[in-house]
Amino acid sequence: MLCALFFGLPVRSEPVLIGSYTWTLDDPRFGGFSAIELSDDGDSFLALSDRAMFITGQFTRADGQITGITAGPIVTMTGPGGRALTRAQSDSEGLAIGADGTIYVSYEWTHGIGSFAAIDAPGSDLITTPAFDGMQTNASLEALAIDSDGALYTIPERSGAATQPFTVYRLRDGIWDQPFSIARRGAFLVAGADIGPDGRLYVLERDFLGIGFRSRVRRFDLTGGNEAVLLETRLRQHDNLEGISIWQDDQGLRMTLISDDNFRAFQRTEIVEYRLTD
Repeated sequence: MLCALFFGLPVRSEPVLIGSYTWTLDDPRFGGFSAIELSDDGDSFLALSDRAMFITGQFTRADGQITGITAGPIVTMTGPGGRALTRAQSDSEGLAIGADGTIYVSYEWTHGIGSFAAIDAPGSDLITTPAFDGMQTNASLEALAIDSDGALYTIPERSGAATQPFTVYRLRDGIWDQPFSIARRGAFLVAGADIGPDGRLYVLERDFLGIGFRSRVRRFDLTGGNEAVLLETRLRQHDNLEGISIWQDDQGLRMTLISDDNFRAFQRTEIVEYRLTD
């Protein structure tokens, strides 16, 4: 560990795999999940697809592992006044839920964040900033997280260059700033983020190698410091993991991840859980 710190490389930690569950639902709109948020006790969830759809559900677990899911209907999000969203407005990627229940969604095509009082309520006007101008289409605000004070943190999928760090953008009390950046290490791109009960930022990343995906999770303080690699999977160990939620049970922190099947028959909607050991 001292060597890692000396050379500026992230500390590594080893989470414990609890289990993996393949979720299916007989609905052509099902799939494409880009984000998930669990309740404080881990029993229920809200998931978001990358086609502007919400779905809620509850887990059944045995010996700590997911054995079933009871899900509500799929709900298509709408814009201000309840109007239908265009395809460009529907590329929803990041998800965060405030203490008052407000749902926040980030978009990677229109470069901004929308808010919803409930999954069946109309969305707000897009919350954006000139700092997003020039972001790459279909590769911008991939990840979204919220801290205990209600500040939103969003990270683009791509940083702009292989040697350029990922900028973290923050919306706090209606004001945008860029409090820190995180190093871009290797070929991994940002897929999702969450702020855990421990007040630290967890960033899910993925690397596509043509025949499958690798995933990585890194953890940071909310200054961008104390980087640690918590998970780095082998190729095709899991599907295309895009959503992450950190929560706590009576044994410590858990990490729940969900995959985007891209609506392809050879992929699957996989929900994976790990126990964090550090």
